[in-house]
Amino acid sequence: MRLVVVGVCASGKTTLVNSLRALGLDAYNVPQEHSCIKALWKKKEPDILILLEASLEIIRKRRNVPWGEERLKIQRERLRDARSHADLVVNTNPLSREAVVQQVLDYVRGKGCADYCP
Repeated sequence: MRLVVVGVCASGKTTLVNSLRALGLDAYNVPQEHSCIKALWKKKEPDILILLEASLEIIRKRRNVPWGEERLKIQRERLRDARSHADLVVNTNPLSREAVVQQVLDYVRGKGCADYCP
């Protein structure tokens, strides 16, 4: 089972993918928010597509970014196709790293994919 993760900058994509891989899952981070190719995420042929979201306020707490809402708006536009196809959308604003991983694992297990989850 292949999990593909997309999302705005500093939404937690890399952290989530690293955690899922550490658990033995086939997970990939696709930097869709930086690409004008609207369906770049499809190249990894996901069984489950996960979109992570975060507000500018939280992004700035996580990372020193010099850009503002306009850049975030562009990233969200680039993610529009992925959002419309996403199996799971997670707002990471209020969640710990562990809670995001747990939410994804719960979703995967709920899809009848318990064989793929630790």
